[in-house]
Amino acid sequence: MSSSSSSELETKIFQYVDRHQSDFVEALKEWVAVESDSVQPDLRKEVIRMMVLAADRLAALGATVNSVNLGSHQLPDGQDLPLPPVILGELGKDPQNPTVCFYGHVDVQPAKKEDGWKTDPYTLTEIDGNLYGRGATDNKGPVLAWINAVETFRALKLAMPVNFKFVIEGMEEAGSLGLEKLLKEENQCFFSDVDYIVISDNLWLSNKKPALTYGSRGNACFFVEVECGGKDLHSGTFGGIIHEPLTDLIALLDSLVDPTGHIQIPGIYDSVAALTEEERKLYESIEFDLEEHKKNSGVKKFLYGTKEEILLHLWRYPSLSIHGIEGAFNEPGIKTVIPAKVIGKFSIRQVPHMDLTVVKQQVVEHLEGVFSRRNSPNKLKVSMPLGAKPWLADVNDPLYKAARRAIKKVFGEDPDFIRDGSTVPVARMFQTITQKSVMMFPIGAADDGEHSQNEKISRHNYIEGTKVFAAFFLEISKLHRHLHETSNMEIKN
Repeated sequence: MSSSSSSELETKIFQYVDRHQSDFVEALKEWVAVESDSVQPDLRKEVIRMMVLAADRLAALGATVNSVNLGSHQLPDGQDLPLPPVILGELGKDPQNPTVCFYGHVDVQPAKKEDGWKTDPYTLTEIDGNLYGRGATDNKGPVLAWINAVETFRALKLAMPVNFKFVIEGMEEAGSLGLEKLLKEENQCFFSDVDYIVISDNLWLSNKKPALTYGSRGNACFFVEVECGGKDLHSGTFGGIIHEPLTDLIALLDSLVDPTGHIQIPGIYDSVAALTEEERKLYESIEFDLEEHKKNSGVKKFLYGTKEEILLHLWRYPSLSIHGIEGAFNEPGIKTVIPAKVIGKFSIRQVPHMDLTVVKQQVVEHLEGVFSRRNSPNKLKVSMPLGAKPWLADVNDPLYKAARRAIKKVFGEDPDFIRDGSTVPVARMFQTITQKSVMMFPIGAADDGEHSQNEKISRHNYIEGTKVFAAFFLEISKLHRHLHETSNMEIKN
């Protein structure tokens, strides 16, 4: 396809999207109206209803849809609750086309008007170009934008540039129960012909500049428990004559990280990859307002003073955060008690090349060493109840090259290449199980407020996001064909 005919095709597609944006907004309004909160058991029927709506929408595109029953799960009170099905959709089987699998979710976080929303969270409301509603950006808006893009090709009777597969779930906000097992079961079947996987379930770093995400940190959560006996004691009777568990615990927690944020556990940085010059340059061009970030956080000062240092320590270096103490008195007023058992809770956001097993061993050995030097007779127990691994992709992968070109065409500028300081289990899950190329392709802005009151996506991002997905289909198709042709030529030679 010549560059002029390609440009004409894109113009035709973009004009269709602009003409039908009211229809696309109306579709989002219909989806937002479903209270598909996967966290609250009494709303499970709404989640299942949402899955039916999503399945029907894919079927209307002409896709083959399989709603896979995942059975049920047991709540802490013993109640069995049905899991919503996972939708596996398929559209197109042209052997000349690459196959792109899109993952998204249509369940949402809890939301109530009285929580501080300016509008009804389940009535999509447009104010000053922003579409407010629970799920608007996380993740109903991006899922619909992808579907809108596919729909545009069909409406214009254009040949599909790629084969599409869809994985849409309804339990992401509650831990994606059952998804990992399903992916493993389908790896040799549904995913056997998939070339690329795209996830659009995060945000840009900026309010205005597009971004592509290529990595996220993992998370290792720890409990450190100190116990002296079977009951709490009176500080007037025992204070000053026993080794108090809370005193031991505070000393242990204080040993973990210094005032500069440096983790003091020996060996913890040994596996962290050295920063390359190529990677450093990625940070220099990123649009990031340090003062705005500081203002949004409500803090007066960060540990580091430059944009590059802040982003490096958010994304590619490990961090340790202390979250709380269980068992200590935390009500208003004073209670002069010595707690018999206290549990400190902290986590380490680990980065690629850090081994969870090694990290756990380093933490345990460090805490046991600090504790032994205190000569305390109390009992120490260290455990790691949760460990999620980091994820890292290659920005030179065809997926990222195609997405970069699509963003340049729609938004008129190159995207920032960013990482996420938090943990994105689903990206790592898809990459590990399928061994396919995975990319995170957000269309929501930094101020969209996912999980917060007044969640929104701007009309601009929703509509331009639809266009950028459509442009991406064309770009990945061209790039994939070129790579395939080049590979065939090399084999012949």
